Amino acid sequence: MNDFIDQILKKHLTPSLQLKEAVSVSGGCINCAYKLFTNQGSFFLKWNKGSLSEMFISEEKGLDLLHRHSPIRTPKPYGKGILGEKSYLLTEWIDQGTQSSDFWQNFGSRLARQHQKTEAEFGLNHDNYIGSLRQSNAKHNSWVDFFINERLLPQLRLAESKNLISNSIQNQFELLFKKLDQLVPSEKPALLHGDLWSGNFLIDQSGQAAIFDPAVYYGHRESELAFTQLFGGFSSEFYHYYNETVPLESGYIERTDIHNLYPLLVHVNLFGASYLTGIIQTLNRFS
Repeated sequence: MNDFIDQILKKHLTPSLQLKEAVSVSGGCINCAYKLFTNQGSFFLKWNKGSLSEMFISEEKGLDLLHRHSPIRTPKPYGKGILGEKSYLLTEWIDQGTQSSDFWQNFGSRLARQHQKTEAEFGLNHDNYIGSLRQSNAKHNSWVDFFINERLLPQLRLAESKNLISNSIQNQFELLFKKLDQLVPSEKPALLHGDLWSGNFLIDQSGQAAIFDPAVYYGHRESELAFTQLFGGFSSEFYHYYNETVPLESGYIERTDIHNLYPLLVHVNLFGASYLTGIIQTLNRFS
């Protein structure tokens, strides 16, 4: 293992860098992850089998996009590749600190400013992953078209292939699709982290937020905020200061469950039918 790590460090950083210790850390349920202690500081390395190299290629692109355009700190990517039978991603290691008194104010207002980074169309110039599932980012002029065709329908087809959803649920989705234009207000495409929940941010040594493990695309900013509410962990101050920086359209709270149909479908496909309960409740409400 140390030889594998040493080759990666020397390839992407400097030949004089020396590995002192590699300590296994949490990297989610998908990858092997290590904190690397070296004579030139600490780094983060995660790896998986070589056939999953596309996952790391798209993650590096997402980190680079956020690193260039978001006021929120993100780990700087140093390199990715395939070595032997393993694919890997090497990034900056961010040490954790103590939450500052203005943590939620800064986090909320900085995310609002990130969302002001826009493009002409919804989507991205490459596909990526949400967890271990491929995420299509084919571009659309309309958020509703993008949401239906690149977010909901691919997950519905996958769930159907796994016999996880019934025909009646699919029929309810078809009814909802016809109403989405009236339910969700138009917005400019916003640069989204794409997988922003409490497990994908930490408090750095300056006491501020750092975000990681992105599934980046240009989407409807309400969908990002809805995702933050799905599993909790964000203070009410976060939403207050976001809305103070770049106000949301009225009725945002009522639309949260519509946006969260996508991450819930992802969880159905990753973890099973227990996540259908929230989906059915939303469909019964809006379809």
